[in-house]
Amino acid sequence: MPDDDNDPISARDAKLLFADWKTAPALLLAVSGGPDSIALMWLAARWRRSLTRGPRLVAVTVDHGLRAEAAAEAREVKRLARTLELEHRTLRWTGPKPVAGLPAAARSARYRLLAKAARQSGATHILTAHTRDDQAETLLMRMLRGSGIAGLSAMARQSERDGVWLARPFLDVSKSRLIVTLQKAKVGFADDPTNRDPHFTRPRLRALMPALAAEGGDPRNLARLAARLARANAAVEVLTDGAERYLALTDRDAPGSPFSARFLDAQSFDAMAFAAMPEEIRLRLLKRAIDRFGHEGAAELGKVEALLAALDRAMAERPGLGRRLGRQRLKQTLAGALVSLIGGRIRVEPAPARRRRTE
Repeated sequence: MPDDDNDPISARDAKLLFADWKTAPALLLAVSGGPDSIALMWLAARWRRSLTRGPRLVAVTVDHGLRAEAAAEAREVKRLARTLELEHRTLRWTGPKPVAGLPAAARSARYRLLAKAARQSGATHILTAHTRDDQAETLLMRMLRGSGIAGLSAMARQSERDGVWLARPFLDVSKSRLIVTLQKAKVGFADDPTNRDPHFTRPRLRALMPALAAEGGDPRNLARLAARLARANAAVEVLTDGAERYLALTDRDAPGSPFSARFLDAQSFDAMAFAAMPEEIRLRLLKRAIDRFGHEGAAELGKVEALLAALDRAMAERPGLGRRLGRQRLKQTLAGALVSLIGGRIRVEPAPARRRRTE
């Protein structure tokens, strides 16, 4: 597809952008009313009309109840959806809103509502209008937070969440192309002032983008970096898969081996074999096991790093891992999982439920 930021997206371009989902039974379009999501709805409707048979399209707007203008914007999206012959629903985030971490809470609520609506509509995918500019901002945000390779891969074109797939057809498209497309079609859109509110991280980073672009850090290059990191992350995941299989196979004949029930109630593996692996592989193996058996959500990378360091110290306390490793003992909980080093073996299992304090 041509990649000139000043050229509108043609019908042929749209066919390429949405081609991956033409056999889906139904697609849910996340449409806020801003330029990106309005372009998503307009282009998806245009693409659907070009197909003899294609997915049913359902546009959904989430009103977070944070701005007085949001209700009117949702009504305008509904009006446009009708002209495009699309179904439309408005969902509302009700209840108390947090003072701290509002953007993250709103995002979580939005995806929860969208996933529920997708399941009710029989949609296998939720299409969002994230652009190359959004990808660049996401990379910068995660870089500043010290994310690992997986986090720096930023957003994938397609990923699973809450039992449905999130799809991002515009991830290689600039925001400016979407705006030019709407301008040519004479389609209006809303302007959300929170996108420029310096109280939030994304708008502050957005304000820095011109200076970064002058130094070569434009959205195109930052998105390219994210894609390369995603490629590296995929390769490391393959190596981690192999390492996990190796630990299982070498453990098959160990006394009391848990190999046959490895993924049922616990995972146990030889500490010496684990210690011989590269640190990145060990981190991923440990995080996988904790996420698999923990009951408090995904473990934070920094905490897994600290736990791995504790395991390394425990294994290094005495020389000669073979005979003396039986003396090593370590027990720590993380993210609802109990990680133990006892008798030359590392074991990960669900942690006992925490006792509630009585008044």
